[in-house]
This record gives sequence, C-alpha cells and structure tokens, in this order.
Amino acid sequence: MQGHKIDLIQGSFRQVEPIADDAAALFYGRLFELDPSVKPLFKTDLVEQGRKLMASLGLVVKGLRDLEKILPTIRELGVRHVAYGTKTEHYSTVGEALLWTLEKGLGDAWTPEMREVWAEAYELVAEQMIEAANEVSADVVDA
Repeated sequence: MQGHKIDLIQGSFRQVEPIADDAAALFYGRLFELDPSVKPLFKTDLVEQGRKLMASLGLVVKGLRDLEKILPTIRELGVRHVAYGTKTEHYSTVGEALLWTLEKGLGDAWTPEMREVWAEAYELVAEQMIEAANEVSADVVDA
C-alpha cells in the first residue's frame, strides 16, 4: 500500500478508536445478521472479543507502513482462527461487516475512496490469514 492510502486508513481508524466498543458491537451485530451460522464460533464474551478485534485491527492499521514486520502476526491470526472453526468463506462476510461498521462509525467522513482503500487493506490481510490457515490445514492432512 502507498502512503496516501495508509494515511486515509490510519486517519479514519483514529476516528473510530474512541468508539471502539460501540464499533465492535456494531461489527458483531452485522456479522451475525449477514451469516447467523458464525455466531456459535464465538464462545467468549463478545465485549472482550470486540476489544481483541479492535486491538488486532489497530495493530494492523499501525503497521501498514512496514507490512513485512506485521505479516507474521497476521499469519498467526489466520492459524489461530482455524482452531476457532473459521472457514475461508467467512472472510468475505467479515470484510463486508467491517466495511459496513466503518461506514456507520465514520458517517459523513466515509467516502468511496476510503471504502476502496479499506477494502484493499482488508483483502491483503485476509489473503495472508487464509494462506496461513490453508498451510496449517494442509499440514494436518499430510500428517
């Protein structure tokens, strides 16, 4: 990702951080509305889960200028999500819920350009998580 795109993402995330708990609640509400079948995958308190989500999102957003440095963390998230029951097809629904949440949280500050850069960033992260998850799954099958 290039500088201007990263600036947009980081700037918009700073606007969402003060409402992180509300944003996380919006996200999970939308996720379960889009795909009720994923709700049983969440076995912990959703408030705590939301804080973990926002912390992970913050880590990725802050690390976008040095993506190589945060790739191992992103890939580890993908591996961990295998144990939670996450499937490849869940990532598109999560992305849709994330973009919807950002739109609601940012209101008038949400622009088509912002949607595009967030979608690009999410796709980058999701691809890495899926790739790492598939590698682990292949290792299990091969074992």
